[in-house]
Amino acid sequence: MIKLRYICLAAAATLIVTLSSCSSTPTAENPSAPVASPPATEAVSNNSHSGHSSKEKININTAILSELDKFEGKLGVPALSNKIQANRPYGSPEDLVTKKVITQEQFDQIKDQVGVQEVVLTGEAKDVDYMSKLGLMKGHLLVARELLDQNQPKQAEPHIGHPVEEIYVDVEDQLNERKVKEFKTTLVSLQDLVKSSPKDSKVKTSFTSSVQAVDGAIAALPEAQRSKPGFTLQVINELLDSANSEYRAAIADGKITAPIEYQDSRGFVFYANELYKGISSQVAQADPEAHKAIDTSFAELIKVWPAAIPPAKAVKTPNDVTKLVKTIEENSQKVVDKSNTQAQR
Repeated sequence: MIKLRYICLAAAATLIVTLSSCSSTPTAENPSAPVASPPATEAVSNNSHSGHSSKEKININTAILSELDKFEGKLGVPALSNKIQANRPYGSPEDLVTKKVITQEQFDQIKDQVGVQEVVLTGEAKDVDYMSKLGLMKGHLLVARELLDQNQPKQAEPHIGHPVEEIYVDVEDQLNERKVKEFKTTLVSLQDLVKSSPKDSKVKTSFTSSVQAVDGAIAALPEAQRSKPGFTLQVINELLDSANSEYRAAIADGKITAPIEYQDSRGFVFYANELYKGISSQVAQADPEAHKAIDTSFAELIKVWPAAIPPAKAVKTPNDVTKLVKTIEENSQKVVDKSNTQAQR
């Protein structure tokens, strides 16, 4: 009788293990799990900002320069982002070494963050990616506007060029899917005008048209979604993640040695702060402590960029900026988690 009981228990245990195995979901941590999509493609759909660039591996074949600046900042290699881009395509992350883009020692420091696998975003993660890319465009244009107002067209020109040279191609498919009118031509026209005739009166109207075009693309997302704290906080953290990388790439020995990266990070942080102001009352109501931490950190972050023209000495170290960004990210996650929990009820 006892022997029969053991046989039954063993059979039940086998059945449980089998069912558990069949129901497992393929994840980055469980690559051996069955996948429905092609091996080179991973579908991502989640409600957490951790599902995007800050935690996922950066695809060195497709990443925009702002994303690649994360490696440049960490390794302290000037112009590394451009060098990575120039040596595409890569068959594997290790090609960064075989193509002599970086040394083996440098690769060992970033290998956990490097990938060549295409990630296909779906659902809210796709919307967050879409608005984050457009947010980077807005950040570039914000700082370009400041520089034009200060009669610095040569400094403004890269920030007008980057949206079309670095970002537009990465969001073009989504623009088409969302039936957004093409505005690459508008951006290129503005860039050409600032290059050739920066004092032309048409610059102002052309600039306004470019900003309106980006705003129109953002408006392709439903207003209800754009005003939802859980969604907007994910976008904000994507922007701050890029700003953090740009700032780290701008600083060397306490000095701002790369003004363009400094200005990029200023534009991204200022636009992120602008987005936060739009949802701050809702966040304060949902989680007062999280709001206080985010609001205080933003106030400190803004001080890091006192003007569009870089100061002689950096206001804060890259590590100080990282801590502030991390504080905002951690408290944002509390709000996002709470929002998701309420939505599931």
